[in-house]
Order: sequence, then C-alpha cells, then structure tokens
Amino acid sequence: VQLQACGGGVVQAGGSLRLSCSASGIFFGIHTLSWYRQALGMQRELVAVITSDHGTDYADSVKGRFTIARDNSRRRVYLQMNSLKPEDTAVYYCNVIRQGVAFWGQGTLVTVSS
Repeated sequence: VQLQACGGGVVQAGGSLRLSCSASGIFFGIHTLSWYRQALGMQRELVAVITSDHGTDYADSVKGRFTIARDNSRRRVYLQMNSLKPEDTAVYYCNVIRQGVAFWGQGTLVTVSS
C-alpha cells in the first residue's frame, strides 16, 4: 500500500489550500480514508474521515472550514481547507486502514502565517 500526499504550502490566515492524496495497492473504493495532522510537539490528531459511501465526519476544530472528498475513479482523496488559521499549521497525513493495519502517506506541510 502506498499513499502519496501533496498540496501543502505556506498561506496567510484566511486563505485556502487543497490537499490531495493518491493511493495504490488497495481496493480504493471500499475503504474509509482519513486525514490526520500533527503540529510540532503535539500528538497526531484526526481531522476528517470519509467512508466508502461518502459519509463524512470532522474534528470540531475544522467543521465548517474543511471538506473531505474522494474520487474513486482517480484513487484520490482530497482535503479542501478554507478560512485557514495559524493553529492549522501542521504536517497533514492521509491514512487508510486495511485488514487492521494503518498505512500513512509521507505527509505534507501546511504553514499558516498570521
């Protein structure tokens, strides 16, 4: 299983970024996919989840600002991040669990300046 995340960068507070993660080695359409983030010195936290039937859930801190989506034909999961805040600064990781094993992408850094 390989996950490849991209789309991070530096943005001013109030701006937007769209993260993308491609996946290989899995039957993409049947899996729940997630985005996590880890700020410096902090634990990794769940940001957003999307199920195989496109059900979604979000951390309270990003509700109304972030949107997770998937494109099964392209084997990609996206995270649209709007109204970014400095506290959103972190390395963002995509995640899939297959047969009880968690797989992670390499992470993409998002930096929000105030």
